[in-house]
Amino acid sequence: MYKDLSMEQLEELRKELMHEHENYKAQGLKLNMARGKPSPDQLKLSEAMLKDDLGDCLAADGTDCRNYGVLDGIPEAKELLRPMLGVAMDEIIVGGNSSLQLMYDTIMMSMLFGVPGGGKPWGKNEKVKFLCPAPGYDRHFAICQSIGIEMITVPYLEDGPDMDMVEKLVSEDEEIKGIWCVPMYSNPTGISYSDKVVKRFAALKPKADDFRIYWDNAYCIHHLCDDHDVVLNILDECKKNGKENMVLMFASTSKVSFPGAGIACIGASKENIDYIKSKMTYQTIGFDKLNQLRHVRFFKDFNGMTEHMKLHRAIIAPKFDIVINTLNREIAPHAIGGWHTPKGGYFVSFTGFDGTAKRIVELCKDAGVVLTGAGATYPYGKDPHDNNIRIAPTFPSESELQKAMDIFCSSVKLATAEKMLGL
Repeated sequence: MYKDLSMEQLEELRKELMHEHENYKAQGLKLNMARGKPSPDQLKLSEAMLKDDLGDCLAADGTDCRNYGVLDGIPEAKELLRPMLGVAMDEIIVGGNSSLQLMYDTIMMSMLFGVPGGGKPWGKNEKVKFLCPAPGYDRHFAICQSIGIEMITVPYLEDGPDMDMVEKLVSEDEEIKGIWCVPMYSNPTGISYSDKVVKRFAALKPKADDFRIYWDNAYCIHHLCDDHDVVLNILDECKKNGKENMVLMFASTSKVSFPGAGIACIGASKENIDYIKSKMTYQTIGFDKLNQLRHVRFFKDFNGMTEHMKLHRAIIAPKFDIVINTLNREIAPHAIGGWHTPKGGYFVSFTGFDGTAKRIVELCKDAGVVLTGAGATYPYGKDPHDNNIRIAPTFPSESELQKAMDIFCSSVKLATAEKMLGL
């Protein structure tokens, strides 16, 4: 273990690792693990969808999908997606290709018009604040930052966000209007919320009567093993407490079919859905119904989607094995980092020594491996401990990924040795 080494031994180790680093640099590699993108092999899985003949382009109820109308999505598209969120037909809107857009739009509606059962529009308040469990999803934080919503970091525990902190903050501060959540295989930790955490969310007693839980269920069917995680239905739990308006849920087929041409949905109470539709009608006459129909014809039903995800799993599960096995082999014996082994999702979250993340990312870049920027998993891009790095294994080939992980582990060792030497 590094902690058992003398300063002289650490210095000798640093020199060896620096020599190894220079050898990697000399190879002129260009490997990218910056974002959670499906690989070309994954994209090929859905190519047949693009070749399907939609025939008369009619939905089951006779709607001509080539024409205007049907603001909230064709019925069969609702039927296809609603099991992702566990909602009824009148509790879902099927939108365009991006769940992130739906999140942004609903926040902007709240800023401009308020929410059902709430008071004045969020934007009329002197301040609007969101709780941000971290490490978390950088694009969630970017939405808040772009609008001027103040972000408050909440730490992750082994079964989800620190609920003691969440409960205390929302009960005391009426300026807190929402919280970001990725409940299943969280980005980037890979942690899924426990039943206890979900029940505590559903039982929150916010001081603000217009508080909303933004429940981004992005990875709800993205399992890597048979013994996968299961997360309680947050809307059902909220209904038990008479708080069904408190949660807005989101999902999409972005990593099921095509990231740039999937279909997304929002699930919520009927009152919330009716309200969102009343505002959305000024924004669009209807989303891309041909794409909705294309997805329905390709997958047939929700079971068809879950079977399709097994094809994705066959491609990406070995890549996660490469990441975890390499970390276990190269890092674990030295006790210089930690990580959670996820049962699904798209990321592995690595936590190194305090003050090393930026240096690790820098060393990797020097050697030709691009990672998500250090700090990106925290609000305002500021990791208070400078120790967290998001690893995205899906896009590179297995051979490229192994090389990238070798470089990553070498960089972790070098940055740690430097830190311990005070360099």
